[in-house]
Amino acid sequence: MSETTGSVTWLTQDAYDRLRAEYEQLSGPGRSELAKRIEQAREEGDLKENAGYHAAKEEQGKQELRIRQLRQLLETAKVGEAAPSASGEVTLGSVVTVDLAGDEERFLLGSREVGDAGGLDVYSERSPLGAAVLGRKPGDAVSYTAPNGRQVPVKVLKVEPFTG
Repeated sequence: MSETTGSVTWLTQDAYDRLRAEYEQLSGPGRSELAKRIEQAREEGDLKENAGYHAAKEEQGKQELRIRQLRQLLETAKVGEAAPSASGEVTLGSVVTVDLAGDEERFLLGSREVGDAGGLDVYSERSPLGAAVLGRKPGDAVSYTAPNGRQVPVKVLKVEPFTG
């Protein structure tokens, strides 16, 4: 799970190890393998009509983007375990139970990079709902503007640490 505060990204040790392994695979053996595929396709002749070459180049672009994302994430990582906020307020890494316009919903406030969120939906702190509850305590009632422009009332019912 990750918490981004300013330029720091909070990750559990498990999430950090998994992302580090993905980064090392993509930036090492993954790059070499893709470079070989591009070279083999290039040797097949006319590049304008070479579907294998174009597919490999497109995959290379996506891979390089993911490498940059992972590098930035890992460079700003702070590794630790989820702990409840001493003040009881919603922080990144919290499992939050809310009354959302009359329906009870439970979710993890954090990053989708967490991997297995234990069946919980994951909301970013940048999402309308995440931004509305961040820093709130049980009993706090707020509202946020949904993408359709409507105001959605939300009340924080419970805050607990994410335990994986």
